Amino acid sequence: MKEFSFKINGQEYKTTVEEKEGGKAEVTVNGKKYDVELPANAKKATAAAPKASAAAPAAKAAAPAGNGMQVKSPLPGSIIKVLVSVGQAVKKGDTLLTLESMKMENTVAAECDGTVKQVAVQPGQNVMQDDLLVVLG
Repeated sequence: MKEFSFKINGQEYKTTVEEKEGGKAEVTVNGKKYDVELPANAKKATAAAPKASAAAPAAKAAAPAGNGMQVKSPLPGSIIKVLVSVGQAVKKGDTLLTLESMKMENTVAAECDGTVKQVAVQPGQNVMQDDLLVVLG
């Protein structure tokens, strides 16, 4: 079972995700349980789910590579807004994009100072957990 704590528009949410057999999971949000069906092509949530910060689910960042720091999706969802463009300078904590998952908006923030080298998504695009979102250099 994975636990997540995050804030959306100032409202704090405490969640747990427990994967069940048959492509199902039990998701608890602030004490209320939901039985959910996972898409057949979904990656296992419990295998690689990130530990979320108190502010929002943390984007997963790979170790810096020769081509920059890869910011990956912390959870499956749909891109609502992309707030950066290639060449833009960002500071640690700046919001890069907004991702909707389970009808909740989640911000994805820069985990380091840098310059946007690549934006790999666009509004309306669906992403899975660990999909590449942005590359910072």
